[in-house]
Amino acid sequence: MSMRRRDLFHAATAAGAGLAIPRWATAQSAPAAITRDGARPQMTSGVQSGDAQADRAIVWTRADRPARLWLEWSTVASFADAQRVRGPYLLEDSDFTGRIDLTGLPAGQEIFYRASLQDLGNERVFSQPVQGHLRLPQSGTGRATRDVRFVWSGDTAGQGFGINERWGGMKIYEQIRKLAPDFFLHSGDTIYADGPIASEVKLPDGTVWNNLVTEEVGKVAETLHEFRGRYRYNMMDANIRGMAAEVPQIWQWDDHEVMNNWSDAKSVLNDARYTEKNIPLMVARAARAFHDYAPMRRHGDEEAQRVYRHLPQGPLLDVFVLDMRSYRGPNSANLQTTEDADSAFLGRPQVAWLVQGLKQSKAVWKVIAADMPVGLGVPDGKDAQGRDLWEAIANNEPNQPLGREIEIARLLREIKQAGIRNVVWLTADVHYTAAHFYDPARAKFSDFAPFWEFVSGPLNAGSFGPNPPDSTFGLQVVYQKAPEVQNTAPTAGLQFFGQVDIDARTRAMTVTLKDLAGDALYRKTLAPA
Repeated sequence: MSMRRRDLFHAATAAGAGLAIPRWATAQSAPAAITRDGARPQMTSGVQSGDAQADRAIVWTRADRPARLWLEWSTVASFADAQRVRGPYLLEDSDFTGRIDLTGLPAGQEIFYRASLQDLGNERVFSQPVQGHLRLPQSGTGRATRDVRFVWSGDTAGQGFGINERWGGMKIYEQIRKLAPDFFLHSGDTIYADGPIASEVKLPDGTVWNNLVTEEVGKVAETLHEFRGRYRYNMMDANIRGMAAEVPQIWQWDDHEVMNNWSDAKSVLNDARYTEKNIPLMVARAARAFHDYAPMRRHGDEEAQRVYRHLPQGPLLDVFVLDMRSYRGPNSANLQTTEDADSAFLGRPQVAWLVQGLKQSKAVWKVIAADMPVGLGVPDGKDAQGRDLWEAIANNEPNQPLGREIEIARLLREIKQAGIRNVVWLTADVHYTAAHFYDPARAKFSDFAPFWEFVSGPLNAGSFGPNPPDSTFGLQVVYQKAPEVQNTAPTAGLQFFGQVDIDARTRAMTVTLKDLAGDALYRKTLAPA
């Protein structure tokens, strides 16, 4: 957003805060009730937008009581010639969350919107409007006429590091907002359902990290209310709300939306923190909470909770969002010799969908948004025989593909055989930042085209790493920055995000790895093939 547009947006937001009744309320048969602000419906979690495409976008909010969502949108901050949209009822069954899929929008335009809630206890009472902004991508046809900028990262409120208001809250989100990107890709671990947040965390240097706390974050999440409470908690942070109101998001999930390293092998029978021992039931509750709070477009009744999806972003970029959690086999030693249900990671339907989508893509760059890295070893303890168990794809065996690597080898081979170019992988998960080049000339399995993978995170969590590279796919660590001591607090500054800029004229992609202060740590420019 230009500075002029940004100033207009903030001025309109400030002015809008003083509007007691939306314009459309005057069309009611009876005059709107004059009600003190405390008695009006409230949007305590602000507004979010997401899954923006050339002519549509999701707008999300949450009410504090039964209400109906109304929305006005315009292509100018003054809201001249605003369009009015009636939204859904926000009721208890969704934790009072709801969304509107705005369609028929003008491609490539900035959209200014304001949401209001109609109180179902008294339909003459409306909330104060809350304003937001998003920028739509260009249509996929024709020539690119503007640059593309987006950012990505993952891992919010992990390892007991929550909202420290004395420190300034989750400050990295403000760095993201200031860049005015076209969208923010949250690469998973949007919450830490398994990580209790206490009021104080004593740090090794003798200082104290102070957390804002709520009842729901004081223990591991087990009930649907507790899983939802984790999302409500994150939205209490002013930095998150500010970014979410101005930048459309793309969410995916990983393990901590449910619990650490969950798969079909997960058990909490010996974990005294959990009184609920039924893992599938907790997965179901976690999935419901994620879909209630994520500003994403629901897939449809054939698979209502599907997370993997394709989001075209104009002639320069296609984004393919993966789900590396829902279709995997159990975490194991990861040494299977055949591709089957036990060695699955994405699963055959998702791999087929991805390959087909990549083949059909007309965009210059194809970004694969992965919630875990391809070639880093991510451990998950040991089995009864003392063998290492693995959480991700790699198995730390420098051999031909085994276990989950077999499926990924097939995917990479099919990408090469189809002649698909300009594929870049973006991920988070490991709580440090890195640039990886996968070189078939140095790989045990070499039937693939070379590609780059960039890692960035955490957003607000403990810092870890680096993880061991696996040579099966020839991973070369070109750059990495990780803490010297594991589980370093955010105050150390080792919180990271990545920025991607695609030049409309040259079509080159520049990836910049950044830290908590927004400083550039590493930059790589990739020329399109």
